[in-house]
Amino acid sequence: MVVMGVAAQKQLHLEKHVLEGFGSKSMELKWVSRRISKSSQLEKTMKPLSPLFPIYISTDPRHVDPHRLRDLFADCNYSTQKIPTRAEPEPVDIHKLRIALSHSAVVVSVFCNLRHVNDVVPYHGNSSSSLIEDFLTPVSPSRDQLVGFGRAISDCGLTASIYDVMVIPSLQRMGIGKMIVKKITRVLTNRDIYDISALCSENERLFFKACGFGNDSLASTTMMYRRSDPSVTQEGE
Repeated sequence: MVVMGVAAQKQLHLEKHVLEGFGSKSMELKWVSRRISKSSQLEKTMKPLSPLFPIYISTDPRHVDPHRLRDLFADCNYSTQKIPTRAEPEPVDIHKLRIALSHSAVVVSVFCNLRHVNDVVPYHGNSSSSLIEDFLTPVSPSRDQLVGFGRAISDCGLTASIYDVMVIPSLQRMGIGKMIVKKITRVLTNRDIYDISALCSENERLFFKACGFGNDSLASTTMMYRRSDPSVTQEGE
């Protein structure tokens, strides 16, 4: 019979405490590792502790405040305009954003304690006391920061498309984006929807390829409707 160590027992007890305090089936606790700077030889030779800090992934659309989501769009320099009319991304229209959220088949949001958002430091900057604090302080979507997002639209029978996958810059390259896509695809496949596409730019193709996406058998490509200027009268009208 294998006897569990005292440290492992304490960790399991704390995790249980966190999950019980969380009290939501739509939320999932994950742990991510921080980026380690390549400038320090010490950091190259010593492995980071894992896990380092928690994030919480939600599939409950009620957890997404449209105003905070609009701020995330701005922080990520992400535009909803696939055919932009100016160099800088236009601010997202709150009214349209609310409509988009209400008509999305899947909405995935990621929350993190504010003190972790900009504290991208090597492993030795973390103390055991901060880890215990992470265990004992369940996240609150109304209190903690929205740091990641993604959604899918679907006909709820055959197909679905993934849109607007983003992660705040200070927490990028930690696997959070992949977690978002994985969560979306899991929800869709659980609904027996397997024809899932991703609307992405050329720069995002490698990311979605790493998430399991590839070219389809029809070699499909995306074409966007380019609306004409309503002030210009079409010939023949």
